[in-house]
Amino acid sequence: MSEQSDQGSGGAWFHRERGGPVPQTERESSEAVSGLWHKCDGCAEYLRTEELVRAGMVCASCGHHHRIGGEERLMLLVDEGSFEELDLELTSEDPLGFVDSKSYADRLKASVAKTSRKSAFMYGRARLGGRPIAIGTFLFSFMGGSMGSVVGEKVTRLFELALAEKIPVICINSSGGARMQEGVLSLMQMARSTAVLGRLRDEGVPYISLLTHPTTGGVAASFAMLGDVILAEPKALIGFAGPRVIEQTIREVLPEGFQRSEFLLDHGMVDQVVDRRELRQRITDILSLLYP
Repeated sequence: MSEQSDQGSGGAWFHRERGGPVPQTERESSEAVSGLWHKCDGCAEYLRTEELVRAGMVCASCGHHHRIGGEERLMLLVDEGSFEELDLELTSEDPLGFVDSKSYADRLKASVAKTSRKSAFMYGRARLGGRPIAIGTFLFSFMGGSMGSVVGEKVTRLFELALAEKIPVICINSSGGARMQEGVLSLMQMARSTAVLGRLRDEGVPYISLLTHPTTGGVAASFAMLGDVILAEPKALIGFAGPRVIEQTIREVLPEGFQRSEFLLDHGMVDQVVDRRELRQRITDILSLLYP
């Protein structure tokens, strides 16, 4: 777009510095705001969408970490073009014939149609800083990243891949926990995946767990909290049960920031809280120490 056209009627706002409130007349252009500008959920400033995407959806003004998908998160970490996905066709069945407000089978079909994925987890081989790694990520858009038998199988295979090839493993966690529609079959995955980690540790294969918003339930209560190094994104909700459930159970008011990344860091539950923009370099540095 030429400078002249930028400065024409309705175009002068392209030259505004990053951030700052958008004048009312410009706010009224829904196309401009929703397409070229993004309102920060943290500070309510309007940010150029293109720049926000380049920054990994982290606000340059206040540092707020906007939600991103598992695939996007994975691609921010690995070397460009290096990811090779495995077992992408594995998909859940309905072993219990579960029905609540609608059948589990219908929920699965809806999630597949919505996400174009077959499950709530993807994994494979990749490179990070030229180093071969095994990496997997939860897809929260698929039934809240819940862990059923297929997700548990793929998480286990991720760890087994790292074990077989003696390469570091990274798991990016974002989950509502075990999938109730599969009953005890989903709870079994906590033990299956955790058992492999013992073998990884025996072989000296490093495992980095990245906790993102939210990491809860059976995922938080198993492999997500068992990394050799546990990293978390700022202000991520991390815990087994939600704060409201805990307050109602113990009938006490919880401390401010309870179950957020920074609270867990202060209480020794995570090793570092890392800005998303720094994650790639931080993990590269950690792997150079753990697995030179």
